[in-house]
Amino acid sequence: MAKDYVRRSKPKSKTNTRAKKSSGGGRGRAPAPRRLPIVPVLLLVMVAGALGYLIHIIKGAADQRSVTPTAVVSTKNTAIGAQKPSTTPVNPIDQKPVEKWTYIQQLENKEVVVKLPDAKESTQLFLLQCGSFRSSAQAEQVKAKIAFQGLSSQVRHSSGSSWYRVVLGPYDSKRSAEQHKHKLIKAKAVGDCAISNW
Repeated sequence: MAKDYVRRSKPKSKTNTRAKKSSGGGRGRAPAPRRLPIVPVLLLVMVAGALGYLIHIIKGAADQRSVTPTAVVSTKNTAIGAQKPSTTPVNPIDQKPVEKWTYIQQLENKEVVVKLPDAKESTQLFLLQCGSFRSSAQAEQVKAKIAFQGLSSQVRHSSGSSWYRVVLGPYDSKRSAEQHKHKLIKAKAVGDCAISNW
């Protein structure tokens, strides 16, 4: 005959848990009703009353401030069509604020003197080099790309070496050379350009 080795322990009885749950230890007794905590309830009512009183005081102070007139209304009568003067108080928010800053008048009357260099003083010229190549065919291709952007360039051959440089200029100012440099880079006609003195 085969034995069942899995069920060796006895099942737990549910009667023990019921006996522990009962409050009096005996069966049939109903649990005692819970009493309402009086002290926390009284504290809550007192705090709520204090907040209500504080809000009432603040609201009353705000109402008194809005009732008091802040501006005096003139009581001049016109010649024929005399009108009654207005007795409504003027709200300070509706009035245009008075300017208390003086820098506005100072800036309107301020003169700024800017000294520009004379054209005769600035004799420095700038070149824009947009490439240096071993073959003249590559230099001519870059020159053609620059020509499509509306700029004229030159291919210069270095006398001591076999390099062909593509240059633009000369420019009177470095700023105009930089403008053409940014135009060519933005249009992706060249990779990068260098500005040098002529």
